[in-house]
Amino acid sequence: MGAASSRRDGQGDTVPDTPPDRRPEPKPRPRKPHPGEVVHLTRAASVQFMRPIFVRVIRVLDWPTYDGWLWVDGYELAANGDAVARRSLFVMPAGLIWPETPAPAARRPTTRAPVKRGPVRVG
Repeated sequence: MGAASSRRDGQGDTVPDTPPDRRPEPKPRPRKPHPGEVVHLTRAASVQFMRPIFVRVIRVLDWPTYDGWLWVDGYELAANGDAVARRSLFVMPAGLIWPETPAPAARRPTTRAPVKRGPVRVG
């Protein structure tokens, strides 16, 4: 009685019972970036990023692409966080990296030098 259950096929041979074919579960779709987010683009996102860059997303474009790819419009960021170039990038969302944002207290405060003004001539 401890044997696995089996059935007979049309030719008299026994065939072990197998569960019915199940559809493979669909892979979860990678998260798309949203406007204002900063993403880190490396070779995992596209082979064009030999030198990884940070990009602040302006929008995700609805241009036609291959399955699993998308066009992102954004600003390339310098090391200090300033935008240095606007770019339209062809990337794979599965390769995007969302870096942890620093806490507001950890950011360096920006100060402006006072403007020195001389006397104003009237008349």
